[in-house]
Amino acid sequence: MLDVLIAGAGPAGTIAARELARAGARVLLVDRETFPRDKLCGDTVNPGAVQFLATLGLAGGALTAARPLEGMRVTGPGASVVARYGGAPGVSISRRDLDAWLLGEAIAAGVKFEPDVTVQGALTEDAGGERRVRGLILRNATGIVTRVPALVTIGADGRRSAVARSVGLGSHPRAPRRWAFGAYYADVTGNLAGLGEMHVRPRWYCGINPLADGRVNVCVVTDRREGADDPAGLILRYLRSDPELAPRFTHAERVSPVSVLGPLAFDVATAGSPGLLLAGDAAGFVDPITGDGLNLAMQGAVLAAESASEVLQIGDWNGVIARLNQRRAAALGTKLKFNRAMRVLTSSPTGVRLAAVGARLAPAILRRIIVEAGDAA
Repeated sequence: MLDVLIAGAGPAGTIAARELARAGARVLLVDRETFPRDKLCGDTVNPGAVQFLATLGLAGGALTAARPLEGMRVTGPGASVVARYGGAPGVSISRRDLDAWLLGEAIAAGVKFEPDVTVQGALTEDAGGERRVRGLILRNATGIVTRVPALVTIGADGRRSAVARSVGLGSHPRAPRRWAFGAYYADVTGNLAGLGEMHVRPRWYCGINPLADGRVNVCVVTDRREGADDPAGLILRYLRSDPELAPRFTHAERVSPVSVLGPLAFDVATAGSPGLLLAGDAAGFVDPITGDGLNLAMQGAVLAAESASEVLQIGDWNGVIARLNQRRAAALGTKLKFNRAMRVLTSSPTGVRLAAVGARLAPAILRRIIVEAGDAA
């Protein structure tokens, strides 16, 4: 029997797998995709995340060719603030490159990886009146369904986690509900050296992030779905509606398909159940506006790996989930509350306009918030 079975080979899944394999566990990591693969994301690894990777011995590699990210420019109606992190920068790197690198590091540590595997649900049993996860039911690319048992199962399969939903954990909040439309563009003008950008408008916002290879990651997030049947047209409609952004995309050319995700937010009351631990976006996804999602996901992955190691050592799940929730609250609770507050603020047109007024009157406060969101304070 496996020690640990992990669904999802994004940063959370690969980091949890690598940590456990380095500790001597027998780990199988599965994902529905074949790597390298593209992934809708802002492609920013903030300074805190870069530093956290370094503490795990994950420096260099794909990060060496990434574009340094020294700060952010944030705009609102009639307001614009540039905040520089100071100290070590973050990086702009495509998830295709980042995730493939982290997966390679996990495999090098002894993790067995199987691509093209879809999670059908959790493998469960009743133990003394308690429902316990004992592994996963998996389907491979040829359609063969297999029941794979494991002492510990980790769901790191994203904000629509099939693992979490199969045992009744996690749901999308009723409000706010947002959808993200993202693609890569060439010939976007006006990009400031070393900066990422976030342009917040009533009922929508747009992230712009140039990469080292010259492509520009453009992502529009909105609570409106009109025009979603033409996602490329939807992006351009929002960009062209904005007096500041429209001139910058006059000659821009889309150089990738458009990816669509939504609804974005995913709430989870607990980071697991007996036999199961959750990590990354599967343990709760707030909103990409603050740009610290990868850092939260990676830190949560290490906490999940620590809890898995605890189970493997003591052979007992008693109190493990409660202790994981406590550690997550201590390590991540403040940032998650901040992100939820930002979600509420940016979902209100009035809130966005008031925040823009505040930025004009007291830009230092917004600069401080940007640095905090970058985990660079």
